[in-house]
This record gives sequence, C-alpha cells and structure tokens, in this order.
Amino acid sequence: MRIATWNVNSITARLPRLLAWLESSGTDVLCLQEAKVAEAQFPFEPLRELGYEAAVNATGRWNGVAVLSRVGLEDVVKGLPGDPGYEGVEEPRAISATCGPVRVWSVYVPNGREVGHPHYAYKLEWFEALRAAVAGDAAGSRPFAVMGDYNVAPTDEDVHDVAAFEGMTHVTPAERAALASLRETGLEDVVPRPLKYDRPFTYWDYRQLCFPKNRGMRIDLVFGNQAFAKAAKDAYVDREERKGKGASDHAPVVVDLDV
Repeated sequence: MRIATWNVNSITARLPRLLAWLESSGTDVLCLQEAKVAEAQFPFEPLRELGYEAAVNATGRWNGVAVLSRVGLEDVVKGLPGDPGYEGVEEPRAISATCGPVRVWSVYVPNGREVGHPHYAYKLEWFEALRAAVAGDAAGSRPFAVMGDYNVAPTDEDVHDVAAFEGMTHVTPAERAALASLRETGLEDVVPRPLKYDRPFTYWDYRQLCFPKNRGMRIDLVFGNQAFAKAAKDAYVDREERKGKGASDHAPVVVDLDV
C-alpha cells in the first residue's frame, strides 16, 4: 500500500499536476493540505474518474484539507475535536478517515506567523488539541498516522541553515516541544529519504531561488504509531514534483507500507 501527504497549495491551481502525479505514482491514499477551495468546488469528479474517493474539510480560499483514497473511505471525521479556533472561528485544518487497513489524519497545523503573535499561541493550543484527539488511535494496534504540513522543523538538521531562522517560528523550543508531546502518545517520525542531496527537505520558498539552491525545510511529516512504523518499508520525498512551472512549494512525502 502506498500512502502520501502533500501540501498542494491550491488544488485548483495544481489539479493537472495532481491528477498526473496520482496516475504515475501509484498512490493508494493521499492526504492533502491547503486545498484553498470550498468543498462545493472541490474536483470530486476528475478524482473519481481515476478511482479515488475524497473526504474534504474546506470552506474557501484559505486552508482546507482532504483525504483521497482508492482503497476505501470510512469513518470520516471533519475537524479537530477540541479545536481552540482562531479569533473565535474554527478553521478547516484537520480530517481523519479509515482507508482499508489504515486510519489517517490529514492536518495543516497553523503557521504561527511570528513569535508572540496571537496566531503563535493558537498554534500551540491547536497542537494540544491534536494530541488529545489522536492519543487513542496512536496507542492502538491498527496502523495509524497523522500526516501533513506541521509547520515545524523537528531538528536543526531539518532546515538548511538554522541561524537564518533565529527568533522565528517553525524552529522554536515551544513548537518542537509540542511535536515531542505529540510523539509521546505512541507516534514516531517516519523520516523519508531524499531523492537528491543529503537531507529530506519537503518545502522550499518560491523566492530567492530557494529550490535550486536547496534552501529548504522538512516540515511535512508522517507521524505513525508502532503498527504503522513497523509496516513502513520505504519512505521518500518526491522532490521531482517540486520542479517546473506551476509546482507547489511543497513536495509529496511518500510511504510504502506492507499491510
């Protein structure tokens, strides 16, 4: 079984690339983030023509997550139980579903904007709610994973130059402590291999030639429970999908499971 996560940065803008990638990659389950489209405008039909069902939590031009599956789609839960909301509004940042033998969450963790900003506090509160929501499945015997754009680099090695991020979000002790607390529920970081260079970055800013210079970050993560991690036979970053005109600024992270 092949499972993946990808921040597509607008499914409308990226649809031809998404459909082509699904056809060529042989992916069975794909967790999507930043759909940036209302559910009513989600491209269900072209995905259905490729054999994929879609579960979607999306409300408009910002955020939005989905799970695409060609191996079944059951027990869908939209949203994050206990979501703290931002400025009184719950944002579409989480969705979970059972796809064949595996249960997955697709998550788009708040960015945080800058240290001290209300969005940063919201990010940490959102992590606490996520931890509480996944703890049961994380400790269970069924293969389970929380996949998506976490907007946190787990270690200094997961950014091209940690000094460039001094005083900024994505690398702060509080954010990394939130990741560690999430792992303590029974999850482990399924680290992919890079297809080029020595570090498996998953995101490169569009600006300042970051991609050709490989000035990236590893912020798209797969946190799997013991059953999931044991079943994982390979994991890699499909860096090729970041290339060319019209690419997302994130690359897919792919995991092959023996389940």
